[in-house]
This record gives sequence, C-alpha cells and structure tokens, in this order.
Amino acid sequence: MDIAILGSGAMGSLFGGLLSADGHDVTLIDVWEKHVHTINESGLTITELNGTERTVDVPAVSDPDAAAPVDLVVVFVKSTDTKTALADAEPILDTADVLTLQNGLGNPETIAEFVSETQIIAGVTAHGSTLEAPGHISHAGVGSTSIGRYFDENDPTVEYIAEAFSRAGIDTEVTDDIRDAVWEKVLVNVGINASTALSRVQNGRLADTKPGTRLLQAAVTEAIAVARSEGRTVREDIVSHVKAVAEATGANTSSMRQDIEAGRQTEIERLNGEIVRLADQHDIEVPINRTMADLVRLAERSDELP
Repeated sequence: MDIAILGSGAMGSLFGGLLSADGHDVTLIDVWEKHVHTINESGLTITELNGTERTVDVPAVSDPDAAAPVDLVVVFVKSTDTKTALADAEPILDTADVLTLQNGLGNPETIAEFVSETQIIAGVTAHGSTLEAPGHISHAGVGSTSIGRYFDENDPTVEYIAEAFSRAGIDTEVTDDIRDAVWEKVLVNVGINASTALSRVQNGRLADTKPGTRLLQAAVTEAIAVARSEGRTVREDIVSHVKAVAEATGANTSSMRQDIEAGRQTEIERLNGEIVRLADQHDIEVPINRTMADLVRLAERSDELP
C-alpha cells in the first residue's frame, strides 16, 4: 500500500517505520521540522524492546501537500489537533481510507467532516512507543491492535489492512464492534492518565497503592455508567482489566503525564472531559471525572479553560 502517517510522533513513527520496513511506500507527516529533517538525513532509528537498534529509511514531510496520493491515511495526531490536521491534509484524503488510531472519543466524527463516512476506519492499539529524540523512538510495549469500519460494515479492504499490519509486526484483528473497543480503550485511559499526570507517578502506582487503586476504580466506575447510557457493551471485569493494564505498564509514564511535564496541551477533553460532557446529557453524576478534568485543565495553564 501507499500509506501516509498523519502525525508521526512516537506512535506514528513506530507504525510508519514498521510498515516501511515491510515494503510499503510510507510517508511520515509531522509538524516538528527537526524530527522530519533528522529522519530524511539519517533515517528513523527504532530501539527495539530488547535494546537493539535499527534504522529505517522512510521519507518524512512537514507539509501534507508534499505527500503523493495514498491508499491509506493513518491518523495519529493528538485528538485536540484532529480538525486542523485533517484540514491541512485534504489534498491526500480524496480517495484514501482514513484510519484513526488516536486516543479518546469523537475522532471519527471529526474526520467525517472532511471525508465520506464510508472511508473511515477506527482502531485501538496496545503498542507503546516513546519519542527519545528527533528521528529516534523506542518501541516501549507490544500488544494487540483492533480495527473496523466505524460508520459502515467491514469489507475486504479492512481485512487487507489488518493482514498488512500483522505482516509488519503489528498483530491486528478486524472487529465488528469497534465502537465498544474504542470505549474500552477510553475507560483504560480515563482510569490511568489523569491520575498519573496529576500525581506525577508511573502507571504501576495506581495498582500497587490503595489511593491509586481507589482513584482508578472511582474514575472507571463513573465512566462505565456513561458508556452504558451511550449504548455501549462494557465487559463485566473492566475495572480489573484497567488495573491489570496499569500493572502491565507499571514502569511507563503516561502520555498525559508527559504532556503536563513538558508544558503541552493534553487530551483531557476527549477523555475525562468527554465523559463529563456525556454524563451531563444523561443526568449522571461523575464528580471524580469532573474534578480530574478541571485539575488537568488548571495544570495545563491554558488561557481558555472550558
């Protein structure tokens, strides 16, 4: 396939690098000029889980107009940047399928403002990646990836994409319940991200301390009620599952904590903030998520606080 990765930070570079190494024509698109320049000059360096390094030659651009027409656009920009990124990338969206592997709720709906709903695929992934330096990422965790048409029934194209990802080392399955899968990933993020960002702890502290476990359980339990009110099917053991994810990624620093510590805007509005917005629509009380969202907003020191 001809593939464009829209948002080639840690995760976008990981997927783009693996797909390029497997023989696909991949173009990385990112606004960080130094990252783009380094990749074009020296290749993309990937530190594997076992500590070995390899370099993948893959073209990178900062202007989507410089990318050729593609079969697939994989969106990895932050959910807060979805609309801007899609507007800038309109020249390559015409006939391409668009796969969002972003965190949070509402990304497919935003993408649908720019392309037909029939082009949109959503997905979730348990892979982890860390951006170490311009042109250098570390593959921080391996897990399953699920994809499926968000507004339509799955088709052979989705199966082909899943097979291509799997051959490249990204174990991927097609699911007919992608909306439930997206919500499950949101519940994981709701249970982990804000708490670790605000307390400046690694993920494992939510599983091996009583205060951490209480916060995780309270945030997820509130969000479960919202998910079910939205018509989603939620697994009965979801709280235990989120705690298990915190344990399995115990040494990880959550992306939201990294954003807070680096002074960047977080994805709080598409996570706990969206839980609060939907809860208000359903007249559900979510005091823990409301408080966490407000604390993260204050920590962002945003000039425009909702």
